[in-house]
Amino acid sequence: MSTSEIEQLIQLMSKLPGLGTRSARRATLFLIKHRESLLMPLGDAMAAAAENVKSCEVCGNLDTEDPCGICRNPARDRKTLCVVEDVSDLWALERAGVFSGQYHVLGGTLSALDGVGPEDLRVESLIRRVQEDEVTEVILALNATVDGQTTSHYLTDRLADEEADLTITRLAHGVPVGGELDYLDDGTLATALKSRRST
Repeated sequence: MSTSEIEQLIQLMSKLPGLGTRSARRATLFLIKHRESLLMPLGDAMAAAAENVKSCEVCGNLDTEDPCGICRNPARDRKTLCVVEDVSDLWALERAGVFSGQYHVLGGTLSALDGVGPEDLRVESLIRRVQEDEVTEVILALNATVDGQTTSHYLTDRLADEEADLTITRLAHGVPVGGELDYLDDGTLATALKSRRST
């Protein structure tokens, strides 16, 4: 590497998820070779995003406006609230196009090992939204990890204490569509069997 600018770009690229140093080198070289068509527009887009993208005060989504487009959309069901860990989970559900309610991004999960408690997450704003918006169902769409399950139990207890008539549901876990039993791990199989339902 002959210039500090190239080395700095490689180091920054290597910090992106899924990119190690070798992948960052290849990506950097590709960007430099396509300077006019890719590198410069990418730099402009990143500068614009850094200046204009903000966190929605209502749900925690990222958008150029606050409240975000989902929160402002009058066609969305305001009585159903889907709780997710991170914005990436919200985006995944939106890509699937199967949910028409509102979202609430917690900003993580409870973790004793990492020192993350309820005060570090957007729990109080969730409770407020449920009360003020007269929400009838909260869907806990948290990851099927130990921390995700712990957070789900905590939120279930907190929400049940606040709103007796509130329905609290969780995403189903188990065999994925197209999945073969022989290739699934023991935990997934156990969860699928426990969550069985009549046909």
